[in-house]
Amino acid sequence: MAAASVYGMELSSPPSDGVTSVNFSRSGAQKTQDLLLVSSWDQGVRLYSVGTNTLRYSYDHGAAALDACFIGGSDDSVVSCGLDMCVKKHSLGEAPGQADVIGSHEAGVKCLSYIADNDLVVSGSWDKTVRTWDPRVSSSAGASDNGATAGVKPIHKLPMPGKVFSMDARGYRLVVAMAQRKIHIYDTRKLDPKHAEIETETLLKYQTRSVRCFPNGLGYAVASIEGRVSFEYFSPEKKPFAFKCHRRVEDGVEYVYPVNAIAFHPQHGTFATGGCDGVVNTWDGTKKKRIYQFKPYQTSIAALCFNSQGTKLAVAASYTFEQGEKDHPLDAIFVRDVHDKEVLPKGHRDLS
Repeated sequence: MAAASVYGMELSSPPSDGVTSVNFSRSGAQKTQDLLLVSSWDQGVRLYSVGTNTLRYSYDHGAAALDACFIGGSDDSVVSCGLDMCVKKHSLGEAPGQADVIGSHEAGVKCLSYIADNDLVVSGSWDKTVRTWDPRVSSSAGASDNGATAGVKPIHKLPMPGKVFSMDARGYRLVVAMAQRKIHIYDTRKLDPKHAEIETETLLKYQTRSVRCFPNGLGYAVASIEGRVSFEYFSPEKKPFAFKCHRRVEDGVEYVYPVNAIAFHPQHGTFATGGCDGVVNTWDGTKKKRIYQFKPYQTSIAALCFNSQGTKLAVAASYTFEQGEKDHPLDAIFVRDVHDKEVLPKGHRDLS
C-alpha cells in the first residue's frame, strides 16, 4: 500500500486523463463504506477500495465519462454518463463490459443524481433537459451511432432554459444549475415538466461550476469560475450571501481561480472547496470563515468528496485545462484522513 504524504494517500492505478468525478459509497455498511467511484475523460469508470488501495473494478464507458454515482439501497450498482449521450448501469460483481443502457439524451450527459426514495436516476445534459430513469428498465443491446436507445423512455423529461452544468439532490429537492447562472429547483415527489418549484438565478456573476445541497436540506452552495461561492436558501425568508475564495494577491495583482468542486461534511455541515489554484480549503459557511487550508497540490482540483462518516476526503488533483494545452502533472487521486481541526465549525469546542 502506498504511504500517505502531506497530500494524503495516493491511489494506485489512477485514470490516464482528466478526472471528472469522485464519489464515495453512500452506504454506512462496513463492506462498502470505503468504496470510491471515479469517472474520467479516458472513458474509464473505476471503483477503488480505499482501505487496501486497490482498484477493485473498472469498465470502459464507451466515451469520455463525465460523471458516475452509486445507486440501490446497498450501493450494489453504479451508473455513468458521458459524451456518448448515454446513461449506463453496471451491477458490481458482474463481468466488466456488461452494461445496461438505461437512458439517453441528444447531447453529452454532464451529471447524475440518484433519488433513493423514488429509486430514480436523474441525468442532466447539454441538450437542455433533465430526465429521470428507472434503473430496472434498460436496453442491453446498447446505443445507436447517435447515442439514442431504442425502447428506453424517460419517466420525466424536464426542459431547461440552458445547458445543465451541475446538479444535486437532498431530501425531496433536486437543484439544477445551468448556463447563464440559472437555477431550477424541483420537488422530486411531483416533478412537473412545465414548472419548477423555484426558478431563479445564482448570486454569482459568472459561469457555474458546481452546486451542492446543504446536509440539513435548507439550501445549496454554488461555486463559479470567479473565485466565489454563494450560499442560497429554499426559503425566501433566508437571505443568500456570497464570499470570495481561491484568490491570491501577488505584487499588488489579484489572481482569481475557478472553484471547481464543493463537498459538504456529512456531520458538521462545514464544507470543502477545490480550485484551479490547486488549493483545498474548508469553510464554516454560516460564519463565512475559512477553517483550514491544505498544502497546495501540484495542479487543479477537479473533484472532492467526503465519505459517509466524514472521516476521509477524496481529492482529485487533475488539470482542468483552464489555461489550455500545456505540460501538467499526471492525474492523481488522493484520500486524506480528516481531523477535527480541519472541519469543525468555528468556535466549536470538543468537550469529550
